[in-house]
Amino acid sequence: MTMRKPAEWMCSLDERILEHLDEEPWTMPRVLERELSMDASEDRIRERCQLLADADLIEPIHTEMYELTTWGRLYLEGEVDARHQPRPRPGRVL
Repeated sequence: MTMRKPAEWMCSLDERILEHLDEEPWTMPRVLERELSMDASEDRIRERCQLLADADLIEPIHTEMYELTTWGRLYLEGEVDARHQPRPRPGRVL
């Protein structure tokens, strides 16, 4: 079993976003709202995507289209401690 090492700012929604991007080559917040079985609005998912992108775990490939980065894939595999990734600056991304 993979032991992931999340950062203190991460939440369960972040894990679902990263896992979804591990299965799909790219996605958008409105697609995630429809496909994730969580009670999260498109705006909330958009905010979390921006924070994950600021931490280099995902990256935008087009305005609201995101893909998993190498760091994000390594995090999912338990090879990267997310506490050592750049800390998102909410004022910058929200």
